[in-house]
Formats: sequence, C-alpha cells, structure tokens
Amino acid sequence: MAGAAEQRQGWRYRANVGARVAAGTIGAYAVAALFAAALACVLPMPRAEATVPATLLAFLVGPAVTVWAFLARGPWRAWAGVIALGAVFAMITWLAGGGANLLGGLLGLWTTVSTLFTGPPAA
Repeated sequence: MAGAAEQRQGWRYRANVGARVAAGTIGAYAVAALFAAALACVLPMPRAEATVPATLLAFLVGPAVTVWAFLARGPWRAWAGVIALGAVFAMITWLAGGGANLLGGLLGLWTTVSTLFTGPPAA
C-alpha cells in the first residue's frame, strides 16, 4: 500500500490530474457552449426561442463531458474526446449557418477564461 501512496505524490500523477481537471472544466464549458449553439441553429423554431431549450440541454452536456474527462484512460484521450466533440458541434453550428453564434460563443469563452486569471473588470 505504501507504493500506491508514494506514486500519487509524483509530478506525473499531478500533471495527469491537472490535465483532466482542465479538460473537465474548460473543455466541458466549451463543449456545452458549442452544443447549445449547434442545437439552437438546428431546432425547427426561431433562434430566439430555440436558445432556451438548447441552453437547458447544454446543462446536461457539461457534466457528461466532465465525467468523460475523468473516465478516459489517460489525459490525452480525455482531451482528444473533448476536442473531437467540440469540433463536431462547431461544424454543425457552422454548417447550419450559425457562424456568428460560433464566433460569439468562442469570444464568450475567452472572456470567461481571461476573467478567471485577471479578475473582474473594475467598475
């Protein structure tokens, strides 16, 4: 048992967990945003009305991606799955004519991530 405890203190284990946490938070947020944009473009109703059910369903996609990030065999596979799923939703959004939604969603993601590191803007 002492070997397992010693193994969890190495830098590889910490990098593995850190990569999975990043994939499960930032990656899940990006995939959920892309899913909401894709679904809002594809649903057979006006986009203003389609955003509500698309966003509600995106709240289910985010935790599913987070679970995937920790169930994958390794951090590379976790990131590969997150990137592949995000690429599929981005392509659906783009092909459905929602290129502006895609760019707006990515800009919103960038704003959120940059706020995490710099803090909220001064009032």
